Amino acid sequence: MPRKPKERASRAATLHDVAAQVGVSAITVSRALNTPERVSEAVRERILAAVDALGYVPNRSARTLVSSRSQTVVVLIPSLSNTVFIDTLAGINDVLDPHHYQILIGNTGYDDAREERLLRTYLSHAPDGILLTGLRQSDGMRTWLDKLHIPVVHMMGLDPQAQRYCVGFSQQAAGAALTQHLLQRGYRNVAFFGARLDERVMQRAAGYRQALQEAGIYREDLEWLTPEHSGIGLGASMIAKALQQRPEIDAVFCCNDDLALGVLTYCQRNGIAVPQRLAVAGFNDLDGAAWATPTLTTIRTPRYDIGHAAASMLLDLMSGNTPAEPMQDLSFTLQAREST
Repeated sequence: MPRKPKERASRAATLHDVAAQVGVSAITVSRALNTPERVSEAVRERILAAVDALGYVPNRSARTLVSSRSQTVVVLIPSLSNTVFIDTLAGINDVLDPHHYQILIGNTGYDDAREERLLRTYLSHAPDGILLTGLRQSDGMRTWLDKLHIPVVHMMGLDPQAQRYCVGFSQQAAGAALTQHLLQRGYRNVAFFGARLDERVMQRAAGYRQALQEAGIYREDLEWLTPEHSGIGLGASMIAKALQQRPEIDAVFCCNDDLALGVLTYCQRNGIAVPQRLAVAGFNDLDGAAWATPTLTTIRTPRYDIGHAAASMLLDLMSGNTPAEPMQDLSFTLQAREST
């Protein structure tokens, strides 16, 4: 005799199940979960206990249909291993989490086509807002953004025309400031090491050129640019090659601290005195910069503050408010240390 089909052991708990167990309306349960400040603490605790007991999971799709809000924000960054963007994400989370927003993080890998694919994929979640890294997106990406009518805030760079909402600082001005510091210290054969060659690196290089051109001593042959992934090992190999080809180099401006730490390591292993023989400077002021031997001169960037301010601006836009300043310049700080 065939066995009777086994009844499902359980079904997914619903909002009404939670309401029935607590003895309140479904609307009260919804308010307790989405706008807890509108429900008394005693009732909220009973509802949360029932949610835990029943294993209720809110249906975000249904909530989006009802409220026209998904409570999600898309954040596209170029790297999940780079401390710069980890710090930025921390600032974003500290703003959005108290407002119950879910963050959909996409790693573009510094690839325009991948960034565009990620955006199209995440649009299926009907995000309420988007945070993007940088201002230079592909033509396809710009077309999508123009059609969406979803609030967008750009991070890390500044739009000189102030036509887009953005939070960051002038990468070019920072590059110029660091180069001027080297010139003021008496260095004249200043090299530039750049890796990845994304828009921010190239803007720092533009600042480097600007400062040297104004001083009348710019030399194109003292630039070493590579699309390779940045790292300490790359910095060591770049300085070895540079000193072999141009032994007159007396200072190196590295586009980030990883390359600069590689240069310092090479100098230590090969008896090159820093800064007496070779000055070394980096960019971003990562944790290791202040603990290097010698301590590393670098540009301190407001990474956390950029994420925090960009998320705050996006919150205003998603609430229908117009930010007082469409472009927020958070500036940078020159950290002059022993390496120069």
